[in-house]
Amino acid sequence: MKNKIYFIVSLLIGVSISSCSNDDDINYENDFESSHEAWLDFKASSNNSYKYVVSSGSILTTYGWETTITVSNGVIIERAFRYTSGAEEFVPVDQLEWTEIENEINSDEHQHTSAYTALTLDEIYNKAKQEWLIKRKNSTSYFESENNGLISTCGYVEKGCIDDCFNGITLKSIVALYN
Repeated sequence: MKNKIYFIVSLLIGVSISSCSNDDDINYENDFESSHEAWLDFKASSNNSYKYVVSSGSILTTYGWETTITVSNGVIIERAFRYTSGAEEFVPVDQLEWTEIENEINSDEHQHTSAYTALTLDEIYNKAKQEWLIKRKNSTSYFESENNGLISTCGYVEKGCIDDCFNGITLKSIVALYN
């Protein structure tokens, strides 16, 4: 009798745990999965060597910025940053545009800038699923795949937020390094 009770309790706990899985708790799940499959195909065809551009800006200011990340064989080899326009009045000339390579990538020197942290697309897709697209109360999620099926916009905005509230990423372009 005790064995039956233990079995039933174990079964109920197992069902309870599996029903709480995060896989069912993301917004745009089908779109994300299709885009992830497109990423895996692109990754294989490009030998995991690509360049992508993250674009951003501020509603309060008149300028924007871009960060270009270059990945070769799955390893980040360069992060380049530039303000796209209008920042000349507010930003020192030596910070308007810069490039990091090898051990400089994500360095302390550029830690407090608007540059996007260097991540691989594998890491971006992971953040999308684990962080940006999870279902939350009081927020609106966004997901687009306008880079030939690859992720282009992914994130969320908490309701009631007034300015610069997007938590996520906007990818302007993704291209293979070697064709």
